[in-house]
Amino acid sequence: MTALGVLATAGGLILFVWCIRRIGLAEVRSGFAQIGWGLVAIVLLGGVRFALRAVAWMLCVEPPHRLPFSAAFGAVIAGDALGNLLPLGPIISEPTKAAFVRRRLALGPAGTALAIENVIYTLSVAAMIAAGMAALLFVVDLPMRVREVSEVAIGAVAVLFLATLVLLWTRPAVVSRVVARLIPGVRGDRYVARIRELEQQMYSFASRRGALMVPLIGVELLFHAFGVLEAYITLWLLLGLPPLLLNAFIVETVNRLIIVVFKWIPLGAGVNEAGTAWLTGVLGLGTVVGTTIGLVRKVRMLCWIAVGTVLLVRRGAQLDRPR
Repeated sequence: MTALGVLATAGGLILFVWCIRRIGLAEVRSGFAQIGWGLVAIVLLGGVRFALRAVAWMLCVEPPHRLPFSAAFGAVIAGDALGNLLPLGPIISEPTKAAFVRRRLALGPAGTALAIENVIYTLSVAAMIAAGMAALLFVVDLPMRVREVSEVAIGAVAVLFLATLVLLWTRPAVVSRVVARLIPGVRGDRYVARIRELEQQMYSFASRRGALMVPLIGVELLFHAFGVLEAYITLWLLLGLPPLLLNAFIVETVNRLIIVVFKWIPLGAGVNEAGTAWLTGVLGLGTVVGTTIGLVRKVRMLCWIAVGTVLLVRRGAQLDRPR
């Protein structure tokens, strides 16, 4: 772990402890008592969302290759576990997924499909964040600085989509050119050829496999819909009455934004609780509710991290076993 990773982890833990001390352990216990067995449903919803990301990955695999659901599902859980435990985020989680399925699918096709799925997923996250920020602007009388940040976020998403359209139209070999300059010679040529092939596969995916785009986008949208459902159920259990669906949508949107921005902090320690507490305070639901939502997410995350760790240990034992 780098010095920056240690500082990020320490800062997150300090913020996490501060959040707990601010609301008090009695409030934490009361909140989890209100959640009760609903916590099981929340954890299971997390599993459904992993399954949807696995299906999206499977749809991106180029024929004649194929990836079984069980392998993809296990890989997504295992990769997410490492990505949440280490201050490296997607840098470690995505290669872990490809390596996890290498007995079922070669690294090349697995990595290409992952890259394509991540692009589509990123665009869906950006669209959701923009929609959530727009809803927040219209629903809540935000302080001027927060309004400016929200407007910048919406503008950034618009620029991202425009840049994506330009890339798909012009298909520039950006990454391969950078690699060619960084690694000259025969060794660099090999990497450049592979990267350029990957770039072209990504650029042409929609045109080559247009029939899959609708179900693929649908699966990614379902992933976010189940996230909103999780927020809705959690709010309902904590408040004791059905919340506004728009509030659940905004809560999930801000949670997704926090994950994107602070992915380098292991488990999102502290930032998730503090950010959600601020949001629920702004929405008039109270900061205790937001902190408790962050803690419930943490428990859900830890449950699936435990599953992912077991899968990684089992896979390591299988690879070490003599054939």
